[in-house]
Amino acid sequence: MAAALAANQFSTIQGSENLSLGIMPVSPPFSRMPSLNALRAFEAAARLGSFRQAADELMVTPGAVTAQIKALEADYGATLFERRAHGVRLTPLGQRVAPGFIAAFDALGHAVRELRRHAAPRRVHVVTSPALAQLWLAPRLPALRAALAQVDISVTALEDPPDLKRTPFDLCLFYA
Repeated sequence: MAAALAANQFSTIQGSENLSLGIMPVSPPFSRMPSLNALRAFEAAARLGSFRQAADELMVTPGAVTAQIKALEADYGATLFERRAHGVRLTPLGQRVAPGFIAAFDALGHAVRELRRHAAPRRVHVVTSPALAQLWLAPRLPALRAALAQVDISVTALEDPPDLKRTPFDLCLFYA
């Protein structure tokens, strides 16, 4: 009986014009999403107007940003940036879609900050200049960690202050 039922189901699937090889159609059809890294590279480059600045913000090489943008453009068969001798400029299509990606990554960043704020264990990520990290923060870090034993403290040293709206740092220490 079970074999007859299975054979009947298979023949139904096999006989269907919309199905091939026993696979059900997806409605609406699933479209492959582009790489999140490629979208992030596009968003940063579009917002900053530079592959190099996008690379600095994303902490990757300019070549990595270029490769992600090229892959995105190849996937969609559309040029998003005009390459020039002294930088890049968004094409009309790039100008049209950039605000949506910028808003989406801003919203994603906000959601991640909310998650981090309510998640345990508590973590504080400090960004500072290399000189401040070595000469001022490092000597004070053991006492700070002892006083806040329940808090995981991490330190990143950068030459230039980051855009705090777009980076995962909780505390920014730079001398101006």
